[in-house]
Amino acid sequence: MIVDDNEDVTTTFKAGIEVINNSVDVNKRIEVYTSNNPVVALSEFKPHFYDLLLVDINMPHMNGFELCEKILAIDINVKVCFMSSVEINREALREIFPSLGLGCFIRKPVSIDYLLNRIRSELD
Repeated sequence: MIVDDNEDVTTTFKAGIEVINNSVDVNKRIEVYTSNNPVVALSEFKPHFYDLLLVDINMPHMNGFELCEKILAIDINVKVCFMSSVEINREALREIFPSLGLGCFIRKPVSIDYLLNRIRSELD
């Protein structure tokens, strides 16, 4: 599931992944769901359905860290990659959000190939 308040980002990422999906084995395809509102994403989140949450950090109504805390309370097994177009101080974030595993960060802008490699790396 990709959650980003910028519809261009979610549309581009989904389209790019789906184009690549057409050229790989059916068993290696990635199904993509998107949301442009973190509150809606939380209300529509289904436990044990998503393998990975790709979430923007800076969004209105609820930031990506708050969204992930709430989602991880529902499904502790979903993996999370944070996205941001700004530099992130991970140590400061660990103090603010100690329960989040802050391992995967993707700096935007990002190529679809790099994005897909990071997604596959997280899912392996």
